[in-house]
Amino acid sequence: MIIDTHVHIFPDSVKQDRSVFFENEPEFKLLYDSPGSAINTVDEVLISMDKHGVDISVVCGFPWRNPEYTQKNNDVIIESVRAYPARIRGLACFDVTWEGAADETQRCLDAGLSGAGELAFYLTGIDQNALSALAPVMAVLKANGNKPCMIHTNEPVGHSYPGKTPITIEQIYGLAKAFPENRIILAHWGGGLFFYNIMKKEAKSVLKNIWYDTAASPFLYDPVIYNLAVSAGVIDKVLLGTDYPLLPPDRYYNELNRTDLSEEQKKRVLGENAWKLFAAI
Repeated sequence: MIIDTHVHIFPDSVKQDRSVFFENEPEFKLLYDSPGSAINTVDEVLISMDKHGVDISVVCGFPWRNPEYTQKNNDVIIESVRAYPARIRGLACFDVTWEGAADETQRCLDAGLSGAGELAFYLTGIDQNALSALAPVMAVLKANGNKPCMIHTNEPVGHSYPGKTPITIEQIYGLAKAFPENRIILAHWGGGLFFYNIMKKEAKSVLKNIWYDTAASPFLYDPVIYNLAVSAGVIDKVLLGTDYPLLPPDRYYNELNRTDLSEEQKKRVLGENAWKLFAAI
């Protein structure tokens, strides 16, 4: 079974003319101002899934500042889950600083979504204000069966690119420490946080409920990163995430085939780990 845990879809109106949505949405403009930044609907995701042998996609929208855009995008996620219950699962997405974020989380969970994400702080780091804003959302997720929350992270060093946030390893670790009982998926390999799972004191306990997705990995890391995840003891916490339509699934299949992972370990990354995380999804 192959489960892609990181896929983005938008309402058709956004696909038809994205420029209409740039006003007062600096994060969206930052990521999607370029015509090369693809915007897909669920129909295109399903075509890609069939082409690449993906059984289930976990889809999310965008953390809009405008509550109306947020609810419309989440409604598209809800409609997609209801239309394709065997193939699509969904996450509620929103600007965490919106005062209605916790209520929107509950609304989406009641409508059948499987968690929250990809929550992001594109123009700031995950500072104390961010953690305070996250707290009500995390409480709702925990109260509803401890549903997972996917959060955008990135490596704090290296080349710059749209969507690379001013985040630090200390902040990502602080996120895990602030919500130790919540199940958190750190997108983009958690910015490398998994390395600290080899520390002898504290870190293993702090990171016990942290998972890591592979989103954008072919752009960011050599395939050896999968071997490092094995050495760090977290291969059972690694989830296939393509960030589609950023990259198609076969780019990740090719990367996995260039690693030292066993066939069983590859199966875990490609779907078994996600199946367990989402409680038989």
